[in-house]
Amino acid sequence: MTGYKRRLLYIISIILFNTLAINAFAQKEEFVQSLDRQNHWVDSVYNGMTKAERIAQLFFIRAHTNKGRAYEDSVEMVIREQHVGGLVFFQGGPVRQANLTNRYQKASEVPLLVSMDGEWGLGMRLDSAISYPYQMTLGAIQDNTLIYKMGQMIAADFKRIGLQMNFAPVMDINNNPNNPVINYRSFGDNRFNVAKKGIAYFKGMQDGGLLTTAKHFPGHGDTNVDSHFDLPLLPFTRQRLDSLEEYPFREAIKAGISGIMIAHMNIPALDTAKNRPSTLSRPIITGLLKDSLKFEGLVVSDAMEMKGVVKYFPNGEADVQAFLAGNDILELSVNSERAIKLISKVCRKKKINAREFEAKVKKVLTAKYWAGLNDYKPVNPAGIIASINRPEAKQLIQQLSDAAITLLKGNTPALRLDPMRKTAIVSIGIDKPTIFQMELSKWYPNSMLFLVNKSTPLSQLNNMLISLKTFDQVYISIHDTRLRPQSKLDYSSDVRFLIAQLAAQKNTVTSVFANAYSIAGLPGIEKSGSLLVGYQNSEELQRAAVKVITGQMKPTGKLPVSVNTFFPNGTGVTL
Repeated sequence: MTGYKRRLLYIISIILFNTLAINAFAQKEEFVQSLDRQNHWVDSVYNGMTKAERIAQLFFIRAHTNKGRAYEDSVEMVIREQHVGGLVFFQGGPVRQANLTNRYQKASEVPLLVSMDGEWGLGMRLDSAISYPYQMTLGAIQDNTLIYKMGQMIAADFKRIGLQMNFAPVMDINNNPNNPVINYRSFGDNRFNVAKKGIAYFKGMQDGGLLTTAKHFPGHGDTNVDSHFDLPLLPFTRQRLDSLEEYPFREAIKAGISGIMIAHMNIPALDTAKNRPSTLSRPIITGLLKDSLKFEGLVVSDAMEMKGVVKYFPNGEADVQAFLAGNDILELSVNSERAIKLISKVCRKKKINAREFEAKVKKVLTAKYWAGLNDYKPVNPAGIIASINRPEAKQLIQQLSDAAITLLKGNTPALRLDPMRKTAIVSIGIDKPTIFQMELSKWYPNSMLFLVNKSTPLSQLNNMLISLKTFDQVYISIHDTRLRPQSKLDYSSDVRFLIAQLAAQKNTVTSVFANAYSIAGLPGIEKSGSLLVGYQNSEELQRAAVKVITGQMKPTGKLPVSVNTFFPNGTGVTL
């Protein structure tokens, strides 16, 4: 063999090795699959624990980085004294959280599984961190590979600051427009779309090495009560629940989801016990989820401090019942020290099978091993802000926004009005010029900007309407500036009437940067020559709308919910 051929074979072998290595990394074994194998690290840690320490592994406690030193010290004391299994971080900052995580991990004999609700990324809880679009916005996207990429990005962000688990995605079907707690957090009201979007999202995160949790089983989408404050009733038949609410969760289980969070809901069709939340129901958790649906991953309770669970089961009884029902992780107990003692008594009285108890604890330990905590390394806080706000992430957010923007009504001539004619660009619901106005005015040199806040006096509105009638064409943008976009806009009736009057004028284009459901509360808006919906008030979606209006891109989004008879699920004009 010549030297040239040997070098060529050597190069080919290196390429093949690298390809196999990359594929091996990309195809990391799913967490659920890893449960089938004996794990010496897990066995060693388990065998070195007392019964109380094993029980404590099932408890995840609250942590913040915006509550001061005394609060942080109290959390460390609980970690040292109770040997809890994990943390759930809430408000604060990413660098502060990384530093505090290092401190807490150092205080714990067994590495802590650190989690967070990050449905739209770190920005859901932390300052100085970008937010990805809400799930309702993502529900409009037709290319699910973009959502998979978002999952990978969020996994990288989480791991960068020392997190191993995300309580996401929401896989509830939001088939109640007035749902006060799910709503825009859902991918929509179509079970197939919810399932596909949720799977793409969690696959991206899990392939990125992050544990995930689909929530809120068996489905919190058709309720009008917030379980933070009371116990919702789900009065539907078993057949309805099986065919609709449970569908996305069944599909997620088939696709390898690592965890499922249980909702606090009373569901008589699944458990006839009076006022028993699903979180405390053995028929629902063990009978349905584990036995019937064959879910083997982590079963996580919703927060045990919520009124929906402690209202009827106070003084630690909720923790005991949740443990016996089949939950593997109890998050945010009202009093974890009391709960550990109560569960210890239950175990001494042999109210739980010894093998079932061991499996619970080892499942949590296996999750820690899967996440790499058997070889724990402290977080390096240097450069965190730049890392989690990297240009690639911002570019993806714009891509997601471009793919989500939805044209509900209109065609090219009705959308792209004459740039040389006298044009009014009116932003409503705000008190300063918007990105939409700034970007669109670049294309319409003969334009004037108008601002209308949520409660502009009627006299000013009437004067503005008189002025606007002198313009040849009007672009309207409607904004919900609240942190969480609800189903109804908090506008005065006079402002709503102004929108209806403007929509009825000739050559009017309206863009809604608010919850899609809010369109139903704006009668007359459907008369606009063109109507775009951007789902939330973000700069990226405002830029996306301008791109569609000016012909820089074609709209591809489809409405993920049914708004009214004018705009049912799936509405979306492609030019």
